[in-house]
Amino acid sequence: MATVSEDFEVVYADESLLVLNKPAGLLSVPGRGEDKQDCLSSRVQRHYPDALIVHRLDMATSGLMLMARGTARQRALGKSFEHREVHKRYVAVVDGRLLPAESADGWGLVDLPIAVDWPRRPLRIIDVERGKPSQTRWQVAAFDEGMNSTRVALEPITGRSHQLRVHLQALGHPILGDALYAPEAVQAKATRLLLHACALQLRHPANGTVLSFESAPDF
Repeated sequence: MATVSEDFEVVYADESLLVLNKPAGLLSVPGRGEDKQDCLSSRVQRHYPDALIVHRLDMATSGLMLMARGTARQRALGKSFEHREVHKRYVAVVDGRLLPAESADGWGLVDLPIAVDWPRRPLRIIDVERGKPSQTRWQVAAFDEGMNSTRVALEPITGRSHQLRVHLQALGHPILGDALYAPEAVQAKATRLLLHACALQLRHPANGTVLSFESAPDF
């Protein structure tokens, strides 16, 4: 059962790891400058001093985030991510009508390399020459005619910065409220980025038990 302190929500905790529910608008780790020191990791470390970062969510993204308890567990969980043994699912609401993928299971694949857009850092772009291999599975969930928007399930295969946001922009359907990759009219459709890490599955680093967690979005 989730527990909520004054400044973060713990979905699961044991001696090896923590699963947290990060709110939108909060950094995962400290940024540069005194005004960017408040973040999920520092809040958690005030209560769990041995908690260490394993992966990150964008500041604007909400949802499930994993932290390790101690350096040994951090290394083990880091290897799980590296070997793609940690499975993540997101939900997003994108602009326009995204048609379902023409596949037996309804899942499509975006396979487009992503690179840093150096003149406009920290933005990313699709770059077939310099980009790193980047893959995202997607599936249409529902179309909202009134908002002219589509709810989409997303499963990143790789873990590039801004990957889901860049890939959906490349499909021609940027995420509502995306201040980095959506035109102003699409940004204005939501007060926040409508992207949420809703499911997380991994093997426990100590005993190998499969752990599964879910978090419903607030949009």
